[in-house]
This record gives sequence, structure tokens and C-alpha cells, in this order.
Amino acid sequence: MKKYFLRSATIALILVYLVVFAGAFVRLTGSGMGCPDWPKCFGYYIPPTQEKELLFTAAKEYDKGQVIIKDESLLVAKKDFISKTTFDASDWESYTKHDYAIFNPLHTWVEYINRLFGALAGVACIITFILSFWYWKENKKLIVLTFLVCVLMGFQAWLGKTVVDSVLNPVKITTHMLAALLIIAFQLITIYAVKKDKQSLLFDSKFNWFLILSLVLTLVQIVLGTSVREHVDTVSETGAPEVLWLQNPSISFYIHRSFSIIVLLVNGYLFLRVRKLNLGFGAINWVLFLLVIEIISGIAMYYFDFPFGTQTIHIVLATLLFGVQFYMILQSNRQKIKL
Repeated sequence: MKKYFLRSATIALILVYLVVFAGAFVRLTGSGMGCPDWPKCFGYYIPPTQEKELLFTAAKEYDKGQVIIKDESLLVAKKDFISKTTFDASDWESYTKHDYAIFNPLHTWVEYINRLFGALAGVACIITFILSFWYWKENKKLIVLTFLVCVLMGFQAWLGKTVVDSVLNPVKITTHMLAALLIIAFQLITIYAVKKDKQSLLFDSKFNWFLILSLVLTLVQIVLGTSVREHVDTVSETGAPEVLWLQNPSISFYIHRSFSIIVLLVNGYLFLRVRKLNLGFGAINWVLFLLVIEIISGIAMYYFDFPFGTQTIHIVLATLLFGVQFYMILQSNRQKIKL
């Protein structure tokens, strides 16, 4: 079963990135409250496609926990029952976690697909954890690592629930994002522990320290970026057109924009040092490529009023950049990090 471990861990990592992409698309389309309850969606395992399915219907069989929209509020079935010809309030109770009671089929299914990817990623992580037991004799740390990933996936799912219950609280959204990065980091450590790295790499202390600095700067940029996005969300919810979303930005926007120059300079230095000393870190090319596209997408959002898809691209590229940089740190410290 060992031969399936690396494949399973890689699939799990890809699925986590798909969750990140789906989550970014959820934010792009404003679908975060497409499913107002959790883990079901309006009380269904497979959500409705039409609003009439969420309106009270006479002589219909309702299951306990099923949700309807009545008088612009959510009601939850107290038990399994068949409805009468007229609405009976005693069969229902109010949904108390929030008062968001809007059905939009696009938002609902975008959010549902996001949750579906999350569930698939969770299953892949559990399978990887099970397969890790075949390494019991030679590397028990793999079992611990894959178990931590499973725990973090559970924590991430719980965070997703709190985000919905809080009606997209900005702080919880940021925590949700950082938890995803932590999961990616543990998955990369797991993959690197069993992967045979065929690259001929040279250790350079100065390069290693600047590499760590570049990762820290990326994390700072991600946090600043989520702060900017929170401001954009607040303005966009007022119904203002895209051209006004960053007309009066918060201070975090200016820091985020200026900070990108520092990030570019640091990674540019890393690129030149790899070339000058022939260190062998080919992934630095990907870092610069991702960083340039990241900056271009940021410029497009500011100067061209948020072209469709640029917000999603911006977020996904940031997580990909983090992953490549973190993997390079593992490569650089391969003699120090014993897994």
C-alpha cells in the first residue's frame, strides 16, 4: 500500500487547492450565504434549485431539520410530518443563528460545490492517514503529520460553519484562509518526506534566510489582502458600482500595494542568487512567474475596476505562491529537517 501513499497525499493537496479556488469563487460571486445552514443546505443534502421548493406546501412530507422561507425568515421543521392544508406554526421553529433568508439558486449551488470539494478533500486526507500506517516501522512521524492534517480539516470545516453562522464575519473569513495555508504546509511536509527529490541542490545560508523572509512577506501580504477584500465587500454590499469600490480605500490597501514592491525585490534577489551561485532551485522561476501575474491581477482590479475573475485569480495565486515558497524551504533545509 506504500506505493499509493504519495499519490493519495498529492490528490489531497490538489483537492485542498480546489477548495481554495472554489472558496475564492464563492467570494467573487457573493455566494457565501448561498446555504444559510451547515452542514446541510436549507436542510437538504442536495440543495433545491427553485424557490418554490422552499415555500410552504400543503400536504407535503417534511423531514426534521428541513428549512422553509416564510415572511422573509427561515423556519426549521421540528419533526417529521406531513403538512396540513394550512400552515401550522406549531410544526416549525425559527432559525436562530442568523436572520438571512434569501434564496438565490446560483449562490446556493456555488456554495454547495465549494462544500462538496471540501468533503472530497477531507475524504482524501483520511485515506492518506490510513495509508500512512504502512510507514509505521520506518517513519512514524508520517502518521502524526497526516493525522494533524485530518484534525485541521475538521477544524476548517467547523470554521466554515462559524463563517456562515456569523453571516460572513471578516475576521473569521481571514482565519479560514490562514487555516487553509496551514493545511497546505502540513501536506507539503508529508509529500516531501516520502518523495525522492532528484534535483541537485546546494545549501546557501543567505539564500535560505531570504527564502524564509520571502515566505513571511507573502503571509503578511495575504493577511493585508484579506483586509482589503473586507473593505471591498463592505462597499460592494451597499450596491455601489465597481468603480467606487476602492475610491476611498483603507490604509491597509496602501500598505498592501507598497508592500508588493518589497516582496518582488526580495524574490528577485533570490532569483539572481540562484542563477549566480547555480544553487539548482528551479522553482524560483515559478515564484517569480506567480508573483508577476499576482501583481498584474492586482493592478487590473485597481485600474480597470475589478474585471471578472481577477479577485479569484489574485487569491488562488497567493496560495500557490505560498505553497511553492514553502516547498523550496523544505528543499533548502532538507539536511536539517529529518522526517
